Amino acid sequence: MTDFIIAPDPSASRLTRAVTGTDHTGAKTDLRVVEERPLTIFLNSQEIVTAMTIGDYPEELAIGYLLNQGMLHADDTLTGTDYDEDLEIIVIRTERATNYEEKLKKKTRTSGCAVGTVFGDMMEALEGLELPAAELRASWLYSLSKKINTVPSLYLEAGAIHGCVLCLKDKPLVYMEDVGRHNAVDKIAGWMFKNGVSGADYILYTTGRLTSEMVIKTASMGVPILASRSGFTAWGVELAREVGLTLIGRMRGKRFMCLSGEDRIVFDADLDAVEDEDGKHHRKGAKS
Repeated sequence: MTDFIIAPDPSASRLTRAVTGTDHTGAKTDLRVVEERPLTIFLNSQEIVTAMTIGDYPEELAIGYLLNQGMLHADDTLTGTDYDEDLEIIVIRTERATNYEEKLKKKTRTSGCAVGTVFGDMMEALEGLELPAAELRASWLYSLSKKINTVPSLYLEAGAIHGCVLCLKDKPLVYMEDVGRHNAVDKIAGWMFKNGVSGADYILYTTGRLTSEMVIKTASMGVPILASRSGFTAWGVELAREVGLTLIGRMRGKRFMCLSGEDRIVFDADLDAVEDEDGKHHRKGAKS
């Protein structure tokens, strides 16, 4: 866990609560469940969206959401952020004057979990986009999979959550979780903006499906490689091929599938040294 700059904190009491239920034998059982709370995001004086979130890293979530909606620009200067935990509101203030009233009138929700996003605005970000060249070693994928899937997390503690991890080579660096995978990736985008990190040479790992939304957000962040244990959607694959994103899914044991950008992969792993998985794999201790 020493590689992580930000790692999940399953011990944070504010993120889960104990609920008593009845198990399959009829016995009373205590279970930790993930909290879900609203966060209303303002850009300057304009209310933009209310997202359902677990409540950690509100500034990163708000900044990342605005970036991925094209409402905050990569060269924007932030003049302040005001977060009120009691009112569940965060205001992002910019030096540039903003007014997105017309843009917010028409909203097409995506198929992502919890609160969706404005799809047309996301598509605009792909126009003329060129992702950086990058190398991906197969051995990094196996190392990342093992590290990410064994680190203590809310997923292992309570389930019902998605994770996204920003990785450099075989090192997982920033691991964000939330009730929707789009929130988790927005938090990473916000962290990158705050820390002046470009996406070149990085890998984004997600626990969720490789959908059009995840492809668009990853490409918009300038990250050239997106990987997951889960599967693909057809439009996700089509968009990844259009923008030159390396798209890898079904990462289980020795196996993975690349449906876009395979030219970046160096097949350097000794498969005999990689542990395989029998049947449907669940991380030890995971709760569904």
